[in-house]
Amino acid sequence: MTVLCVRFQLPPESEAALPGLLGLLEEFTPVVEALPPDGALADLRGAERYFGRSAVELASVIRVRALALHGVDCVIGAGPGPMLARVALRDARPGVTCAVPEDAVAEFLADRPVAALPGVGTATSRTLCEYGLDTLGRVAAAPLSTLQRLIGARAGRELHEKAAGVDRGRVVPNGVSRSLATERPFPLDELDPDRHRRALLSAAEELGARLRALDKVCGTLTLTVRYADRTATTRTRTLREPTAHSAALTRTAYGMYEALGLQRARVRALVLRAESLAPAEQASHQLTFDPVDEKVRRVEEAADRVRAKFGPGAVIPGALAA
Repeated sequence: MTVLCVRFQLPPESEAALPGLLGLLEEFTPVVEALPPDGALADLRGAERYFGRSAVELASVIRVRALALHGVDCVIGAGPGPMLARVALRDARPGVTCAVPEDAVAEFLADRPVAALPGVGTATSRTLCEYGLDTLGRVAAAPLSTLQRLIGARAGRELHEKAAGVDRGRVVPNGVSRSLATERPFPLDELDPDRHRRALLSAAEELGARLRALDKVCGTLTLTVRYADRTATTRTRTLREPTAHSAALTRTAYGMYEALGLQRARVRALVLRAESLAPAEQASHQLTFDPVDEKVRRVEEAADRVRAKFGPGAVIPGALAA
């Protein structure tokens, strides 16, 4: 094993702890790639030689230190490369590291659904399943030309390689980008799309208010959907123009959610993250003659003044409806 994919089980509203947890990983290797809001990849090739321990053994040490120093448990997948480590993470549980056997990668992948591969979205998965290519083993056995006809030349070639266990990815060291995030967990696993949309509306309203309070705008919005089986889907979209306008954030969040095409998905939580933050005074704004848009912006300004005076929990009746 060489690469670990770690997902820290951060409680709601505790994403600020991620930089400290990344620092914990950097005590073992400088090659750490943050995967906001709660994960990271760590390349342990040098650490295995330095400490004289395997990546799986080092994963146990990391888990104990995260609990002892930060009070945070984690789930860890291990593999020869970052893609395989992320696939292994799907089967990992607290206290147990799931590792991809280096000498049996194809066998490890064979029975897994095609959607288990990072980067395979709902639409691609649906297309492949319609032709009986519902597992990675069947995708690996399919002719390359068939896959390229179904999903395109480049995507088909990459999928064929990944399904066969070829992992050409690498861990790219980075830092946690300056961002704001809010999470909407559900008391019970939620199936109702209307409740999902209401949670997204609430999250976008909160992000917009926080951005405006800091005189910031965001250029990118990321949606993470966490499911009942502990898996998650993350989508990122660049905004047409940097904004702190709640209505624009809500439209983008709805667009990402709809693009997932969730069918009776049991959703445990929704996380919305505003990234690529910049000072509001440096942002350009496309002029509009839409009176509805201007009305909503005036309502936002009034709501912000109310929150500043009476606290973040204050709400203007009918503000959300506007």
